[in-house]
Amino acid sequence: MERYLPRLVDRTLGELLRSHPAVLLTGPRATGKTTTALRFAKSAIRLDRPEQAAVVSADPDGALIDLARPTLVDEWQISPEILGAVKRAVDSNPQRGQFIVTGSVRGDLDSPTWPGTGRLIRMEMSGLTPAELSRHIPRTPVLDRLADGDLSQLRTAPPRLSLRDYLGAALTSGFPEPALRLDGRGRVRWLDSYVEQLLTRDLAEIAERRDPARLRRFLEVYALHTAGVADLTSLASTAGVSRPTGDAYHRLLQNLLVVQNVPAWWTNRLKRLAKSPKHYLVDAALVAAIVRVDLAGLMRDSDLLGRILDTFVMSQLRAELPRCDSRPRLYHLRDQDGRREVDIIVEYGGGRVLGLEVKATSAPKPADGRHLSWLRDELGDRFIGGIVLHTGARPLSLGDRIVAAPISSVWS
Repeated sequence: MERYLPRLVDRTLGELLRSHPAVLLTGPRATGKTTTALRFAKSAIRLDRPEQAAVVSADPDGALIDLARPTLVDEWQISPEILGAVKRAVDSNPQRGQFIVTGSVRGDLDSPTWPGTGRLIRMEMSGLTPAELSRHIPRTPVLDRLADGDLSQLRTAPPRLSLRDYLGAALTSGFPEPALRLDGRGRVRWLDSYVEQLLTRDLAEIAERRDPARLRRFLEVYALHTAGVADLTSLASTAGVSRPTGDAYHRLLQNLLVVQNVPAWWTNRLKRLAKSPKHYLVDAALVAAIVRVDLAGLMRDSDLLGRILDTFVMSQLRAELPRCDSRPRLYHLRDQDGRREVDIIVEYGGGRVLGLEVKATSAPKPADGRHLSWLRDELGDRFIGGIVLHTGARPLSLGDRIVAAPISSVWS
């Protein structure tokens, strides 16, 4: 067997199993949920195996009897009736650490009639991060270290990275298979195959028959606008589909957990803030595969380069959220005129705010933090700090409560 690569969620998953009867581990397909869950499970029901899915369909409650706990129930969406059986098992015996349920489809997780409500503690698992790939996971997540506004808690671990290094890391992908076992053409082919299966096989699990060609066009337009606030009407029009069709496609992609919205931040201290969410694909390499661009192509396209970097940074921060004790929430900020914009807003309890800007520059200047300075002046004590994440090697001060730091400080 291959040596297990420790994941950011390991400690949190172990803690949840020691305090709750069942945990729901969600995330895009192929992010390593099953491999991680099997490290904690003593038995497993693999619903992607037809013979096991048939047993569950015939007798979901009986399928759980006499299995050693914790029991892994893998890919619940293939046989959703298993959730009712898990609910009944937990209701009759609320002992801790009984089930780990994994899934790659959002489905009806937020529905008030969903069987897992009040029984399953949900935790999201993201793709691999550079910290995991290097096997040097900081004990305290960076967002926890910054929760009190101490910007000196930013760290930068060697080696020093350039713009090309960061783009290379982004194009490596957070999916374990291409990140750990493939390179070059093999990685591109794997990502192309992932997109193809997404548009055909995975789609069939959650929706009636759709037109894969039109959905592909919509996904390509969406990828070109990752880390952007373009409204769905514009995206649908560019893709050549109606607004209702674009809305339906967007919901499908959300249900498959490959796109995510970051909501707009709001406060009554500021006027005329835009309310549109920021749209992201969950993996920067997936963006590049969808729009068929490589590192050389990114170096010639400053707009897409900036979107890839933003998407890459957001994916690192999202991966850290499940293990953050400070319980931060991620937003973005943009005014209605588009004159002021902060790429990422981190909001802590009590309305305290940390602002992040992502810049493709190795020599940041105070002007790169001007929107953070504006936000600091508007919010006063609620603004605990601003960081310009850049592609250079050194941290430096850009003013009161504002610093510039290498992008690698996010995972160092």
